[in-house]
Amino acid sequence: MIFSRILALSAAAIVPALALPSTTNSDAMLNLYKRQITSSETGTNNGYYYSFWTDGGGSVSYTNGDAGSYSVSWQDTGNFVAGKGWNPGSGQSVTYSGTWNPSGNSYISVYGWTRSPLIEYYIVESFSTYDPSTGAEELGTVESDGGTYQIFRTTRTDAPSIDGTATFDQYWSVRTDHRVGGTVTVQNHFDAWAANGLELGTSFDYMILATEGYESSGQATITVS
Repeated sequence: MIFSRILALSAAAIVPALALPSTTNSDAMLNLYKRQITSSETGTNNGYYYSFWTDGGGSVSYTNGDAGSYSVSWQDTGNFVAGKGWNPGSGQSVTYSGTWNPSGNSYISVYGWTRSPLIEYYIVESFSTYDPSTGAEELGTVESDGGTYQIFRTTRTDAPSIDGTATFDQYWSVRTDHRVGGTVTVQNHFDAWAANGLELGTSFDYMILATEGYESSGQATITVS
């Protein structure tokens, strides 16, 4: 099962800039290469918050692109979560596009955290070989943005979180008709969760359009706005 982990605030291992041709595009290319990251890191890039976490298994690299774009590639990885978005998160609408080519377990989702109480939440747009609702009780559904999402709650016990090791609930909306691209009206999910007894915390931490992988390989290029 894929579960996201706390973003370890370790120093980034940044791949040195590659030799670039002398063209008018060289500065833009250098900017892209300088953001190729292979160790857990958070920060801001081109006005967006980004987070990249890896448990260190296998090989995975994250690259910040222009504006709200990023790419991530992974090979025989352990677990990682990567993406761009906002800090703090909110009920805003999130529009995204891109490509996602996993081999093995992976998600594309709007992903974030709240405090008071501590909640980890997912709005899953697409999953590959593992359905995150497996073994969970369905609490309801929500119709939003041209699709149906099934609502679930799971609990993590003594697990990594944004506040260290803790026990906390995870809230899920899982789209039944998978897609990679479109608009996610986040507030619709917040409202549907509340209607089904799932209250988010009063303090919002970050929210990203995330690519997550677990014991898998693949590549994704995503742009969020």
